[in-house]
Amino acid sequence: MKVKVCGMRDSDNVQQLLQEIKPDWMGLIFYPKSSRYVSAELSEELKNTEVSKVGVFVNESIETILSTIEEFNLSVIQLHGSESPAYVSELNAKTDKRIWKVVSVAEEIDWEYLREYVDLVEYFLFDTATPAHGGSGKKFNWTVLESYPFEKGFILSGGLDEDSAKEILDLAKKLPQLKGVDLNSKYEDAPGVKNIGKLRNFKKKLIGSF
Repeated sequence: MKVKVCGMRDSDNVQQLLQEIKPDWMGLIFYPKSSRYVSAELSEELKNTEVSKVGVFVNESIETILSTIEEFNLSVIQLHGSESPAYVSELNAKTDKRIWKVVSVAEEIDWEYLREYVDLVEYFLFDTATPAHGGSGKKFNWTVLESYPFEKGFILSGGLDEDSAKEILDLAKKLPQLKGVDLNSKYEDAPGVKNIGKLRNFKKKLIGSF
């Protein structure tokens, strides 16, 4: 089970995260309306951090994504808007970076619609539907995932807190396609500043000692 900590921005907090939590991925949000928005001025501080960096974008131009990949040395592109299969295909043709497609879950999921993305992305990421495109701190009803029809791996997000570890592991027993979790608002002391103690507690419950 892999761990992504998203919404990072503060340099000292980032260093503490990498040293003490050692996440598999660190998420940087490039959506200007987000309270965790990462501006171009932070590129020098964050570019050379030794972790796989996931850039989170919402309906952004491909040109902007490509330039941000270079500015921040991103490993993964997370598309959190209404990006079409044609858009994802074009992005794939212009970069060798891995692409994740976020699925915002309200009450049910249109699996046939998602089928068009299966060969275009590394993972789906299921998050709670919200007008703010994430960071709601709310869980969706995970039972909708029990009919997941693809072999494609996916990541679980949306209001995961310190007490979610057992539920996550139980879900992974039913759905081995569940490859990782995405942690954000439930672990914050302030927007973009994570509580390392809470993250450590969760990761120990999920994975054991590390």
